[in-house]
Amino acid sequence: MSNTAPDAGLFGPDSLTWRVHADPILWVAGLRALLLQAVHPAAMAGVLQHSDFRADPWGRLLRTADYVGVVTFGPTPEVERLGARVRGIHRRVRGTDPQSGISYNASDPHLLRWVHCCEVESFLTTYQRATGALTSEEVDAYYAEQTRAAAVVGLDPATVPSSRAEVADYFASMREELGVDRRARRVASYVLLPPMPRWAAWGPARPAWAGAASLAVGLLPRWARRLYGLPVAWGSDQTATVALRALHTTMRAAPDRFREGPHLRAARERLGITQAA
Repeated sequence: MSNTAPDAGLFGPDSLTWRVHADPILWVAGLRALLLQAVHPAAMAGVLQHSDFRADPWGRLLRTADYVGVVTFGPTPEVERLGARVRGIHRRVRGTDPQSGISYNASDPHLLRWVHCCEVESFLTTYQRATGALTSEEVDAYYAEQTRAAAVVGLDPATVPSSRAEVADYFASMREELGVDRRARRVASYVLLPPMPRWAAWGPARPAWAGAASLAVGLLPRWARRLYGLPVAWGSDQTATVALRALHTTMRAAPDRFREGPHLRAARERLGITQAA
């Protein structure tokens, strides 16, 4: 009989990453992250020229969710294989945006760091606004854990913001590079109202998606909403938080099979965990 312990992956069930990423509100956070990433012209150019986002935004979003699920909950060999595949794809994604003249390279640490920080800040901020469950120390611990996820795509963890203060400083330092034009707004429209498979388009999925996407817009930082030309009325942040908490309560009341992803269920089975921590 083998005494080898089951592989807990990059983080494990006692991590802040499992705690945050297991929450169903991360679907809203993922939409917020995509909207935030799109305000960087180089990131937007790469998406428009080298992905099928416009033709199949639904599929792209699902594949992104699958990637996050594997990195968070998957066994180490699976994470390593996925990381190698993603880094290989990134090496082929390079070019120059004909409209702005901006050159981009998906393997560029500067661009990878932007995508990573938009993602983890969106995950953490959305979860915290929905639950208020994390202490300041736990917020910093989550960001520190996420440097391991940054390494999967080829970033040096030492160059990645690893605390709330470092993340805030990072976004402040990036502001001069950011902007939103007609094409970025078009990308945002695909996030807000994506073409859906026929099985989803005529059911409750479309209004549910529209509601979640509109909420994701309301959760953006004020400076990002200004870039998109969206109103930033007094009290809108508080209104978005109240709506988010109401949605979170509804989602948490759903049966496990609807609110827990397949990667989380597989990890629990692999590790012999019979119920959520």
